[in-house]
Formats: sequence, C-alpha cells, structure tokens
Amino acid sequence: MGRVLVRFWVEAVLSGACLVLMVVTLISREWIEFLFGVDPDNGSGALEWALVVALGLAAVVSGLLARANWRRVRLA
Repeated sequence: MGRVLVRFWVEAVLSGACLVLMVVTLISREWIEFLFGVDPDNGSGALEWALVVALGLAAVVSGLLARANWRRVRLA
C-alpha cells in the first residue's frame, strides 16, 4: 500500500508540473529562448506548440495514472 501511495504522489506532482509548464508556455512562448539562450525553431513557434501538446498529454496521462493509483489505495 505504501508503494502505491508514493507512486500516486509522484504521478500527481508530475501531472501538476506538466500542467503548469503547459500554461506558462501558452502565456509566454519565449521562456525557452530566455532560459536556454537558443532559438531552436528560428522563431516559427513550432517547438512551443509541440511542447504545449506534449506537456498536455503528459499531464493527462500522469493524472489518469494517479487517479487509478488513488482508487487502488482507497479499495485496499
């Protein structure tokens, strides 16, 4: 039971972090260039949109996994 609870918290925090990064990317798409000092997509914005999609999918998947683990803990 303890292992499932730790797994739940890891997945829940990962889901929240992905969601926050997704929102930050939607609000300010220049954070990648600011943080790393490079412009990998030469200003087209393709990397930022791919990042939004990937982070959104990661947030949903980890959130669903956390929900499944939470249900497993509640049933035990």
